[in-house]
Amino acid sequence: MADNDESRVSPQDGQLRAAALTVAAFFGVALLIGVAALAYALLGGGGDNSQPGPLTAVIVDQLELTYPNPEFVDEATQTLRDAGYAVDYVPGEDVTVDFYRDLPSQGYDMVVLRIHAARNQNNQTGTEILLPELFTAEPYSLSEHTWEREQGYLGPVVYYGGDEEMFFGIGPAFVAARMRGDFGGATVVMMGCNGLISDQMAEAFIRRGAGAFVSWDDLVSAAHTDAATLSLLGHMLVDELSPNDAAVATMADVGPDPYYDSVLLSYPAEE
Repeated sequence: MADNDESRVSPQDGQLRAAALTVAAFFGVALLIGVAALAYALLGGGGDNSQPGPLTAVIVDQLELTYPNPEFVDEATQTLRDAGYAVDYVPGEDVTVDFYRDLPSQGYDMVVLRIHAARNQNNQTGTEILLPELFTAEPYSLSEHTWEREQGYLGPVVYYGGDEEMFFGIGPAFVAARMRGDFGGATVVMMGCNGLISDQMAEAFIRRGAGAFVSWDDLVSAAHTDAATLSLLGHMLVDELSPNDAAVATMADVGPDPYYDSVLLSYPAEE
């Protein structure tokens, strides 16, 4: 075959063609690596961002100030840890208005409130509704939290049968409007009296993002709520029952409070 100018390839053309092939191969490999990395992340192998964080729980022990029970705290903590929870403990003196304010933003999956709760009457549309108020350890003062106090978000609470010392109390309106953040589906166990004497407090926690609210429908003794809560945690965390079914099973275990005949309930109730 005779040579001609159109079929002849110069050395420069060969080098350019080789360089082009090298660049194409580089981008091809890079594209494959990118696709593989994306698939790896979507399938759950994407590093720390794809891994769920550890479960967390908090035991808020305001009741420690009047009815300390370290055995309850130890057993509840162990039950939670055995179920895979990292557990924080908040002693009574740290339970302040600002503590409650920031509680939803802490990201807990389980919130155990071992606290006192009072009840106040609220007249709504001619019907008296009993509203629970959660105790703080913060002495009531006319010079503190002035705006929230004047707006009715905070009020004074006094220990039942105790002296006349007043503390700031947290009502449902504070939970709904003044807390910061969202509970993100956490289960809230309110161990004190009156938590479900009406639906108001439970509904406030649900609006604030709690997945369930478990508490008593009237007064309860410290010893009985401690025993019932240990049973409740066992049914939820070991038997893997829903909060509603765990509350029913707990009542079968320990029964109503022997002094006040109160019953442990879960809100919202399952159909």
